[in-house]
Amino acid sequence: MASDTLIVIPTYNEAHNIERLIDKLMELDNEVDVLVIDDGSPDKTADFVKNAQAKFQDRVALIERPGKLGLGTAYVKGFEYALDKNYQYICEMDADFSHDPEDADRLINEVRSGNTDVAIGSRYKNGISIINWPLSRLILSYCANIYASTITGLPIFDTTAGFKCIHRKVLEKISIDRIKSNGYAFQIELHFRAWKAGFNLKEVSIVFREREEGVSKMSKAIVREAIWRVWALKFRSIFGTL
Repeated sequence: MASDTLIVIPTYNEAHNIERLIDKLMELDNEVDVLVIDDGSPDKTADFVKNAQAKFQDRVALIERPGKLGLGTAYVKGFEYALDKNYQYICEMDADFSHDPEDADRLINEVRSGNTDVAIGSRYKNGISIINWPLSRLILSYCANIYASTITGLPIFDTTAGFKCIHRKVLEKISIDRIKSNGYAFQIELHFRAWKAGFNLKEVSIVFREREEGVSKMSKAIVREAIWRVWALKFRSIFGTL
């Protein structure tokens, strides 16, 4: 392992994006390794990751799972891998270029410099920085973040952000195996557990772009889970069972 930084990327049907994304990440100022966790993509996403492995040798790792097991379990698997391999800085991001790869450098630098323990790529830090979302999706996201931050008390607005860098000490302390959420709820729970454990969270403004290839993974089940999960987190925190 040459790098102290790992970027974890869950994938499902991202064949059009993943190899190009890895190429971009390999050009960052911060030297990073990449771990792709693919949930049995029918479009053979894993084959394109293997192409990247041939180019970048030990800097790209792949975990292949038999089917769609959920975003949350993918990230937990990735975090466990990162801790086992002694990475100091662990990032998560989407594979569809909604997150600008160059912004990963900014998030990593915030944590590496000691400015924060968790640097969150925020779509709402400086107004609304989202491109090509339909108004209905924007309203849903904005209201969901108001709802989640109000109930949980989180000191950040973009509670559902999926682009971030985390210091390993955070993951070591918050018992990642206890995180059971998926989808947006996973991001809320991760932020909440880190905050309640006494770590500093900082929002860093990014521009979020709607994906150009493939289809969104959003579903009604993801929304429903987020609605009730925030209350579960709130009450578990109150009763000391978090």
